[in-house]
Amino acid sequence: MAKYFYTAKSLKGETASGVIEAKDEYELSRILRKEGYVLIKARPQGEGAERKKLKISLSLSKNVSLIEKMMFTRNLQVMISAGIPLPRSLKLLGVQAKSIVFKNALEEIREEIVKGKSFAESLNKYPNIFSELFTGMVRVGEEAGTLEDVLKILTQQMEREHELKSKIMGALMYPAVIIVAMLGIGALMLVMVVPKLAQTFEDLKIELPPMTKLVIGIGTFLAEKWYLAILIIIAIIIFLRILSKTKEGKKIIDILTLKLPIISPLVKKTNSAHTIRTLSSLITSGVPIVRALEIISRALGNVYFKTAIANAATKVQKGGKLSEALESYQNLYPPLVVQMIQVGEETGQTSDILAKLADFFEDEVTESTKRLSSIIEPIIMLIIGGAVGFFAVSMIQPMYSMIGAM
Repeated sequence: MAKYFYTAKSLKGETASGVIEAKDEYELSRILRKEGYVLIKARPQGEGAERKKLKISLSLSKNVSLIEKMMFTRNLQVMISAGIPLPRSLKLLGVQAKSIVFKNALEEIREEIVKGKSFAESLNKYPNIFSELFTGMVRVGEEAGTLEDVLKILTQQMEREHELKSKIMGALMYPAVIIVAMLGIGALMLVMVVPKLAQTFEDLKIELPPMTKLVIGIGTFLAEKWYLAILIIIAIIIFLRILSKTKEGKKIIDILTLKLPIISPLVKKTNSAHTIRTLSSLITSGVPIVRALEIISRALGNVYFKTAIANAATKVQKGGKLSEALESYQNLYPPLVVQMIQVGEETGQTSDILAKLADFFEDEVTESTKRLSSIIEPIIMLIIGGAVGFFAVSMIQPMYSMIGAM
């Protein structure tokens, strides 16, 4: 047991501070919550004391899919509720794992638990598979004896995340297929048809307009030096991937997604839903609000949303309210988010209100993806029509010129 110097706020917004003996910050948060307070910040009392920190890594392993982790969490919750010991549950689930990386990780986690370590401590060694959110909530569940409930919350969290990703990918799949097909047909036309027409024009000694020369030049280049075209495309893809991984490149991409008329509303609603859902899950599990905000800030993909939540965590740590901290970011988070968080702070039902608000925004994302498909479809048709018209005019114009000269 250690003594913690804490700062907390009551449901009425009153600030209180003092020293309480607790096992860790999570137990301290539960003690204060029973007394009607929400923990804002805490630090161990005494010289040289440091806060316990979880390993910071929220990137999902490329070898372990979200679906596999979701099924693992759901099955583990069922096994624990049935009374099966944790080591045996992990062994059974490890046998069923499809990913070799995940299988080995579960086996090593089981061995660590058998040696006497906690489940959370064992998970903490695999930050590329189990996020800080996952590990932190498991730790709370172990200490409070509510691991089954925490795993259920985590399963719901991952189900919602997978559902949102699936809907967005589904909405973008049709336009992507059409665009790829259009580019493929266009390339075939340039390679197969244009060189023959160019030869015909050359034999007839027709003076070609600039537009026709441009099309013939592209077609000739693709037909004769197709390998260079492939290399250029690969180089562009590699460049964009490298650019997206740099700090400045990420900022450029993120600001573009927030400025584009059709994409921007979907990006804002998706990030709002993810923020609210995760915050609700963390608060329900007993994670201190400042710690929860820090975890969320590292989990968000968009740089600007990440910065907004990190700054909000700093303001809340200094004693401010979350609703007040987010008021200056209403260009990112809709006013409804700020208003509902304010209601939750005043009533002491923040997690319940956030859960309902997350449902609302997730439904909004679903409707937005449906509208996105209906909006993109006519735009693609216009682009295809414009491309076909440009190609047709380029090839037919010299023929009309020849007929007019006769």
